[in-house]
Amino acid sequence: MRKFFGTDGIRGLTNRAPMTAEVAMRVGMAAGAHFLRGDHKHRVVIGKDTRLSGYMLENALVAGFTSVGMDVVQVGPMPTPAIAMLTRSMRADLGVMISASHNPYQDNGIKLFGPDGYKLSDEDEAQIEHLLAEQPKLAEAAHIGRAKRIDDARGRYIHAVKQSLPESVRLDGLRIVLDCANGAAYNSAPTVFWELGADVVAIGVTPNGTNINDKCGSTAPALLQETVVASGADIGIALDGDADRLIVVDEKGRVIDGDQIMGLIGASWARQGRLKGGGVVATVMSNLGLERFLEGEGLRLERAKVGDRYVLERMREGGFNVGGEQSGHMILSDHATTGDGTLAALQVLAELVAGGKPASDLLHRFDPVPQLLKNVRFSGGKPLEDRHVIAAIAEGEATLNGRGRLVIRPSGTEPLIRVMAEGDDAGQVEQVVDMICDAVRAAAA
Repeated sequence: MRKFFGTDGIRGLTNRAPMTAEVAMRVGMAAGAHFLRGDHKHRVVIGKDTRLSGYMLENALVAGFTSVGMDVVQVGPMPTPAIAMLTRSMRADLGVMISASHNPYQDNGIKLFGPDGYKLSDEDEAQIEHLLAEQPKLAEAAHIGRAKRIDDARGRYIHAVKQSLPESVRLDGLRIVLDCANGAAYNSAPTVFWELGADVVAIGVTPNGTNINDKCGSTAPALLQETVVASGADIGIALDGDADRLIVVDEKGRVIDGDQIMGLIGASWARQGRLKGGGVVATVMSNLGLERFLEGEGLRLERAKVGDRYVLERMREGGFNVGGEQSGHMILSDHATTGDGTLAALQVLAELVAGGKPASDLLHRFDPVPQLLKNVRFSGGKPLEDRHVIAAIAEGEATLNGRGRLVIRPSGTEPLIRVMAEGDDAGQVEQVVDMICDAVRAAAA
């Protein structure tokens, strides 16, 4: 079991282990030592979202990296995909994003990218964990790293995102409500859409250190829904705190999740001859309706473990260029090495402009199959190994009888067992989920 790294870097409540300044400095030392390869001058790019604790963790990381001999480039509040892009374009050895994504401001996290702009492998994270337990080898006084801030990083990212669309594509006449979650994209995302000609109504763009994801953004779309309808907008776009995911709202105020977005982009790219791998990569949590829709288009759905890094691993293994999660992570590997909400939103908007249909028609690719997810908290032990739980799972699978899916997994970040079932009969799905949850609770008691 890893002590620090979860499914997406290191994350936790600020000023409690592992999310303390002391641990952040040790992470800087350990990650820096791990990537000190060769005799060139080593460099790390550090970005962050808008959380109050970002200042503290950034300074601690800078101290750690410079102490082992790495130079640091600080770019301030920037989307996670921007850090991935800058790490690669600046020929850095490592990239760091300080963010807890869609979590409230009290949490924070540290995400690491390798020199290729991809999130670190399990093996790299394991080696860094090992180094965290050792006494770091500090640089000689003459070889301590330097730190500097650069001011043009945002412009570099904006340019790169716009390059994902042909120059002939413009958003003139399109009214967009854009919710930036008071997070990392509060400045860059409105600029992208405005420069492409859209009429942008921006909300969630006044970060104060504590309002990130607070009743706004992709996990709380009510304000976006209300604003889209009230302003007569054509579409609404909601990003999360670090802007690596998006949720869309149609002109009627209805929420469109990542499965529908993947269906739209995958089918569209297939018709244009741009889709690679013969399908789309999603996770075990994506709706069965998406799988059936893609099959109807002559495409397949590949499933990976939960977590965008695992989606990307499967994409790279199978040569796919479209993947994502129901929660809104969209990975378009022709243009980015990680999920990018702004970039994926541009693909949706380009389809809206080209199709001449309202968003409510364009974005409803399929009818989702009834799906239910419940979480059961436990305090210790391994409830999924209990014989009664195993028997309940087997009974649930027999009940669904090939007409649905059952996914039971432990959370990667909390002491929770997640129980998900889907099928054509909503009542049957609820019955199966409740039966298994009851068995898990009994085993965990």
